[in-house]
Amino acid sequence: MDYFLKYFLFLCNLAFTVFGLMVLGLGMWGLISKESFAQERIGSIGTDPMLVLVSLGFLLAVLCLTGCVGAIRENSCLLRLFSGILLILITVQVLIAIMAYSMQDQIEVYLRSGMLAAMAGYQDDLDLRFITDEIQTNLQCCGADTYRDWETNIYYNCSSPGVLACGVPATCCVDPLDNGTVWNSQCGLGAQRLDEFTAQSTIFLGGCIGGISRWIEQNQGLVGAVAVVVLGVQILAVFITTRLLESINWHKMHLVRAALDGCMPPMDRSQ
Repeated sequence: MDYFLKYFLFLCNLAFTVFGLMVLGLGMWGLISKESFAQERIGSIGTDPMLVLVSLGFLLAVLCLTGCVGAIRENSCLLRLFSGILLILITVQVLIAIMAYSMQDQIEVYLRSGMLAAMAGYQDDLDLRFITDEIQTNLQCCGADTYRDWETNIYYNCSSPGVLACGVPATCCVDPLDNGTVWNSQCGLGAQRLDEFTAQSTIFLGGCIGGISRWIEQNQGLVGAVAVVVLGVQILAVFITTRLLESINWHKMHLVRAALDGCMPPMDRSQ
């Protein structure tokens, strides 16, 4: 059983190490492709969404590599470090879940401010544009609370001199495809000038904050199941690591006793 647990822990950590390196590589590719390390952009790299992927990928790769090497080499120090970090992560995740449940109103405020910030940088940051477009397309919404929230973007502001003035992105449109095939990037032009009755045939009127809240309510069972599985995998890893540590320590003590018994002189039975 110990032999099985050793290689099971090794293979699982190896798989997650590879996954972490892939996430790290994806994040680095995103930063490099956007020239985030250029001198004129290096000052704002701390707010780049790709930095989240880089950080998560690096931490996951280092943590799982520690468990991987510790398991295959039966290194007690590495295994203790691995299980200790996992216990800290489990504690942090449980605390975050408790805080999220008890601060639901504040979380909605944070989501709204984050959505408005993403909308403000929509034209200038490809990552923010991608995230915003995905939310609006999948949830069939527009803006944070209403489609008029796009007034916060300098390009879609009605006082802007550009062609986008008083418009909304194409992902706000009810049917952004011409004839069902060709993407119409101009379907949202001038939408903010329309009253709600007229605009509802062209764009989604509802905001994405309400859409996110409804999605969580409709899928709270799935969200809870995923959270339980993720937490359960970490607890299982701690259990296996603890079992391996006990086995390693037992074998070491057994070897020490065997060595001591071999060094002891035989007893004189004539006495």
